[in-house]
Amino acid sequence: MPDVSRATVQRWISEGRVKVDGKICRPKQLVRAGATLEVEPSEPPPSTAVPDPDVEFQVLFEDPHLIVIDKPAGLVVHPARGHATGTLVNGLLARGGFERASADPRDPNAAIRPGVVHRIDKDTSGVLVVAKDEPTREGLKQQLSTHSMERVYRALSLGVPPSGTIETMYDRHPRSRLRFTSRTTAGKRAVTHVRVVEKLAAERAALIECRLETGRTHQIRVHLAEQAGTPLLADWLYGRKPGAPDLLRIAEALGRQALHAAVLGFVHPLSKQALRFESPLPADLQAALSALRALTA
Repeated sequence: MPDVSRATVQRWISEGRVKVDGKICRPKQLVRAGATLEVEPSEPPPSTAVPDPDVEFQVLFEDPHLIVIDKPAGLVVHPARGHATGTLVNGLLARGGFERASADPRDPNAAIRPGVVHRIDKDTSGVLVVAKDEPTREGLKQQLSTHSMERVYRALSLGVPPSGTIETMYDRHPRSRLRFTSRTTAGKRAVTHVRVVEKLAAERAALIECRLETGRTHQIRVHLAEQAGTPLLADWLYGRKPGAPDLLRIAEALGRQALHAAVLGFVHPLSKQALRFESPLPADLQAALSALRALTA
């Protein structure tokens, strides 16, 4: 059941919905080869997310069916472990117009992320769209699955990656629940198109543009680190601390991975209008870019 989260399976076990050879199983029960497992899924629990009018974000577009947000770095998209409140979802619920009961039955965590069809990491800034109703949600998900939604990121890398397409298989890292990897023969297909916009700091860094064909979790970060050998500046999970003191100062001043969702384009699922939104580099990334441009060696 690759699309079901570990937390959801644990909940089903605690609810007595998982049987091994016809008997309700226990948590951490050992299972012999050849055993028969029966799973009776249940609906996600009602959302405990509460409206929070203090959550700040910029609205680029809104109509009765969807809202387009320019998310600041540091803002978590939806409630999760360690972030029960203060998320984008909490802020959206305070605006009204979101149907809390409109949970996607195929998404075990839909109850805590109503209308969210794609996410941006906490420390990544930029544009994302959130649906307000089920037809809009399904229409946006269809565009994501057929790769017709335009998603362009701008980033600062350590080193200069080759321009071109990175295509790999993609899966969770076998030794870390926090990480993903492209060094695998299992999982799902992942495709990132990379273009070098500007070489910086005597080619020790670069301003790049990454166009997503698929949108796996951490995809750009993993592809640049593992496949191109040029991790994002200040990406402490997949990258490395720069050895050069001048680059290290810039990375530490930035304090978060240098990644920004700059462009989002899609067809409105109901009006059929082509919509495209662009967000400029935020102040912290612009400051890092200026500092890199000032390094001539």
